[in-house]
Amino acid sequence: MLNDMKIGTKLSGSFMVLLGFMIFLGVFSLFQLNSLNKAATAITGEWLPASKAAADLNLFTSDFRIGEMSHVLSTSEQDMQHYEKEIANLLSRIEKASEESKRLISSPEEQKIFDLFSERWGQYLAAHRQLISLSRANKTEEARAFMNGQSKQVYDEMSDQLIKLSDLNTAGGIAASEVADQTFAMSQTLVIALLAIAIAIGIVLALVITRNLLAQLGGEPKYAAEVMQKIAAGDLSSNIAVNTKYPNSMLFAIKEMQDSLVKIVSEIRSGTDTISTASGEIASGNLDLSQRTEEQASSLEETASSMEELTSTVRQNADNARQANQLAAGASEVAVKGGAVVGQVVQTMSSINESSKKIVDIISVIDGIAFQTNILALNAAVEAARAGEQGRGFAVVATEVRTLAQRSAAAAKEIKELISDSVSKVEDGTRLVDEAGATMDEIVSAVKRVTDIMAEISAASQEQSSGIEQVNQAVTQMDEVTQQNAALVEEAAAAAESMQEQAQTLTQAVSTFKLSGDGGRPSTAVKRSNRPATVAKLPNRGPATKKASVSSNKEFPSVPAQPRKVASGGGGDEWEEF
Repeated sequence: MLNDMKIGTKLSGSFMVLLGFMIFLGVFSLFQLNSLNKAATAITGEWLPASKAAADLNLFTSDFRIGEMSHVLSTSEQDMQHYEKEIANLLSRIEKASEESKRLISSPEEQKIFDLFSERWGQYLAAHRQLISLSRANKTEEARAFMNGQSKQVYDEMSDQLIKLSDLNTAGGIAASEVADQTFAMSQTLVIALLAIAIAIGIVLALVITRNLLAQLGGEPKYAAEVMQKIAAGDLSSNIAVNTKYPNSMLFAIKEMQDSLVKIVSEIRSGTDTISTASGEIASGNLDLSQRTEEQASSLEETASSMEELTSTVRQNADNARQANQLAAGASEVAVKGGAVVGQVVQTMSSINESSKKIVDIISVIDGIAFQTNILALNAAVEAARAGEQGRGFAVVATEVRTLAQRSAAAAKEIKELISDSVSKVEDGTRLVDEAGATMDEIVSAVKRVTDIMAEISAASQEQSSGIEQVNQAVTQMDEVTQQNAALVEEAAAAAESMQEQAQTLTQAVSTFKLSGDGGRPSTAVKRSNRPATVAKLPNRGPATKKASVSSNKEFPSVPAQPRKVASGGGGDEWEEF
């Protein structure tokens, strides 16, 4: 029966059912809110004010009692008048609070308690007047005894009634609050249950109506219209989402129609796309190969020229090495001769040192003789003095001899010091000459090693010159072969480009339909490359014969082969740089 109903009837019926549940839920919620309002009014309008009035009575009577005690303890007339004014003010406030509490009485039990309080309050006021009379008569001890006796008993009974009155109002407020809580809990439970029922009914209706509509349409009407518009425009690339549960739906039929069209167009385009792709890749690869071959030929020509310059440089280096070897040999001979001369100097300095030592020994002997002569002259002078007049002439001679002996000793001492200094300097010179001889020996050894290394460098330079000439010949041959390869690649690129143009013409015939995977292009291989099919023909170059004058400080130009990016299309990315 549901399948025979119109879509508008189905939707309006569902909304009417949900609207009825919402109306019922609103009326029930208003009823429960009214109950909560009554409970809240009872709490705020009855129980809380009554409880506050009882608490005020208890507070005022307590202050009243404190005022009495202060009056009893006062000794001056001024203090007594002050406390009597406070007591009168408190009495007025107690009367107002009592009237407010009486107005808020709402139960017989509360009335009973309030009557007991009023009775005890009258008794307390009678005791109060008696207590004030005793205090005014300065009968402090009697006033204290009366205050702690009869007055205290009446006050305690009155306070008990006030406490009972406050507890009764507090209990009433709590009971009203519990009623409000129960009402809220019950309302919450019923509202949640009704909402759950309404939601369940709404879900069931939505599922039933949605399932029925989907069974007929297979999807959204707007989506079905968009799919049909794309197919009408020739776009068969859309992925139509259908539900296999509804094989008789309109969207399912549209998908079957598109699948049939895709199969037909794919079979037609398969062959043309394959041909177009292959020809495009071949043309692109040949064009890239032609350009690379041309670059390699240019690099080889520059390499050949550089190799020739390098050959000349190596030859000149070999000549320089031979000259350096000859110079090193001459320097070695000169160093050997210098070593021999230094050896002779060392020997001569050794002889001078020995002679200086002998002179020192001779001077020491002369010094000893002068010392002995001086002693003998001194002895002769002593003997002449003993002889008196007879020995005076001998004494003069002895004195002169002694003077000459002292002068000889002084001269010998000076000569000895000079010779000692000369010997010391000769020893230093001998040591320096020995060191110079050792240094010359090291120089001679180093020059010999340099001579040997220069000979090895000269031989290696000759070998390098020969090898570089052979490399230069090989590079020249490679240049010729590369030029021939470039010509062949140009012809192959022209043929592949022609085949690509024919394949593109064939592909455009079926490019009206757009299939999945096209990425927004009319065809997968229609426009693979727009580069010209031919490449400028390479000039015929002969072997590199570039001559260059090379000097000893010549710097060779670096000519590296620059790598270039290969087109992404085709198989150009598989070619390797030479």
